Formats: sequence, structure tokens, C-alpha cells
Amino acid sequence: MALTLEGTRGGNMAISEKLVTECRAKLLQSKQDILNRVKEARLNLDQNEEKGGDEGDQTVRVLAEQEFLSMHERMRGQLMEIESALARIEGGTFGYCEETEEAIEPERLRAIPWTRLSIEGAEIRESMNKRYARG
Repeated sequence: MALTLEGTRGGNMAISEKLVTECRAKLLQSKQDILNRVKEARLNLDQNEEKGGDEGDQTVRVLAEQEFLSMHERMRGQLMEIESALARIEGGTFGYCEETEEAIEPERLRAIPWTRLSIEGAEIRESMNKRYARG
């Protein structure tokens, strides 16, 4: 499926190739930034891995490791979202809301290129989550 301004999907305007290219570049940069942050955090953690020390030093190391693991898990989730968005670009479905199947607002894609939902779709999903959370 071509992603051009002239094309449509379900009667809606399609995502422009320029926007897709812009988002792909942002996604790849975000991916690299995350990988660099994880690598840097790992190096810092490894440098602080000295054995011994008093109880306070050991506590600091344990807390640093827990912080690293928590950060690593968040970054892993973000990487998965980025990889998914890159796969949607390759598959020709990038920029379409999973909830409404309409084009996601270009401004939203520029701000959050890995998003799966339009503003309307996010509101629908949030409303459904609240409804089911109540009981």
C-alpha cells in the first residue's frame, strides 16, 4: 500500500511519505539513544561492582542495580514499541490508529512516532479501560 497524500485507506487521507520518512528517522534515532543509555548505565554499574566495602557500600550497589534493572525494563518496553513502529512502516500500516483505523494526526506522530493510537483512539481506549477497571 502506498502511503501518499493522494491515496486513501478506508476513505481517509493516507500518511505522506515525507512524514513516514521523518518518523522513521526519529524512531531510529530514539532506538540508538536508548541503546546508548542502557550501555552507559551498564558500564557505570559494572564500574561500581567492586567487591567488599562496608554495609553502606553494599546497600548503595544493590540500590544502583535495582535502579538499573528498573530502567532497563522501561527501555526494553520502549524499544519494543519502536521496533513495532518500524515494522508497521515496513508493512505499510504505520500511522493508522489501531482503535479507529483512521490516520493518526501528523502532529501526534511527530511527537510520539511509535504511537499506535490517534487522540480519539486513545480516548476510546482510556474510556474502555476505565469502564472495565470499575468492575
